[in-house]
Amino acid sequence: MNKVMSNKWIIAMYVLPAFLLIAVLIFVPLILIGYYGLMDWNGIGPMTFIGLENYINAIQDSSFWQSAYHSFLLALFSTLSLALYLAVSLILASKIKGADLLRKIYLIPMLLSSVAIAQLWIKVYNPSNGMLNTILGWFGVTNPPNWLADPSVVLFAIFIPILWQYAGFYILIYYAALKNIPESLIEAARIDGATPLQIAMRIKLPLIMGVVKVTIVLAVVGSLKYFDLIYIMTGGGPNGASEVMASYMYTLAFSTNNFGYGSAIGFLLLIITLIVTVIVRKLTADKEQLQY
Repeated sequence: MNKVMSNKWIIAMYVLPAFLLIAVLIFVPLILIGYYGLMDWNGIGPMTFIGLENYINAIQDSSFWQSAYHSFLLALFSTLSLALYLAVSLILASKIKGADLLRKIYLIPMLLSSVAIAQLWIKVYNPSNGMLNTILGWFGVTNPPNWLADPSVVLFAIFIPILWQYAGFYILIYYAALKNIPESLIEAARIDGATPLQIAMRIKLPLIMGVVKVTIVLAVVGSLKYFDLIYIMTGGGPNGASEVMASYMYTLAFSTNNFGYGSAIGFLLLIITLIVTVIVRKLTADKEQLQY
């Protein structure tokens, strides 16, 4: 067996199918989208090579930078919300009564499709008979905003269902990490007189910090490329007030049939996401890893 696995040709044969699959599904589309960004193309007719014109126009496009700002704002809110998810996980892992039921409830959004979640929250935000405005009316708010049509509030109204949708995912990750902490450490701390808050901050949090760093990367990258819920609920409107980079790319490519410019936006989205991912990983890396 060792002789077989030491043969480079046999190893290459095992690796080749996976490499071909990755190449077809990932690398080839990335190369093509970068290539299409060099073209003036409506998606159907002949392509005309225009060089970097689409990329230059994108860099000078205020709508693109507005959508990029919205994407980074979503990434910021997603990262800050991790603290809330971690707090909930700490409570669930402390053996409170009903923890199993609460954990299942938090997972419900993960079981729903984005279309179902979007339709649910559209009903919640309905200006005439939506649940949110009805509750605000009970507290004397007589003129609540039209949540999905008011440019001043629509972006934050969209963020709430997005954060709600992925709450169960991050809570489950943190809960699993916390349950892997040896109970002997917790018991020793309790014997020494440590309070629950001290145990959480001095023992539990440092031991799962590696998992926390991974979730930060996931939250930032996922936010920068987020698309579906925003497109279904508002389509990026009103007047681009809830547009993000992915929805702006989709609008350019499929609503205006400007596939060349849309591809350039998509390739820039890839570059920005890669750069931000590298920066976040550097910021969250341990000192020992950086020295290595």
